[in-house]
Amino acid sequence: MSKKIAIGSDHAGVDYKAALIPFLEELGYTVQDFGPSTADSVDYPDFAHPVASSVENKENDLGILICGSANGVAITANKHQGIRAAICWLEEISALARQHNDANIVCIPARFIDLDLAKRIVRTFVITDFEGGRHANRVNKISCS
Repeated sequence: MSKKIAIGSDHAGVDYKAALIPFLEELGYTVQDFGPSTADSVDYPDFAHPVASSVENKENDLGILICGSANGVAITANKHQGIRAAICWLEEISALARQHNDANIVCIPARFIDLDLAKRIVRTFVITDFEGGRHANRVNKISCS
C-alpha cells in the first residue's frame, strides 16, 4: 500500500516543499500539497492546521511541515489530539521519532539544514515504522483526552 502524505509550509519552507513533492512522488508516494505556492509572507498556522487535520482524520497517513525553525509548525500541529509532530534535524532523530514516538508529522527546520539532509530526513521518516512494544504504552499516555 502506498502511503499518502500531506505537506505544507510557510514562506521560509516553500522552496523545500516544492523540492520534496517530486522527490516523494518518485519514491512512489501520493502527496497532497496544502500550500503555500509562493514565498510571500504567510502565517504558518494557516497551513499547519490543515495538514494536521488531514493526518488526524486519516485522509493522509503522514505529514510533513516545513518552516524556518520548525518550532511554529510543530507547536501548531501538536495542538491536534491525534498528532505527534516531531522536529527533526538529523536522520537518526527522524527514525527515532517514528520508532519510539509513533510520530505522524515530521517538522523540518529549513533555515538550519540543507535540502539534501531534509530529503534524507523525510525519506527516513516515511519508510520507518513504529516499533510498538514498550513504546506503545508510553505513546498511549501522551493524549490529554
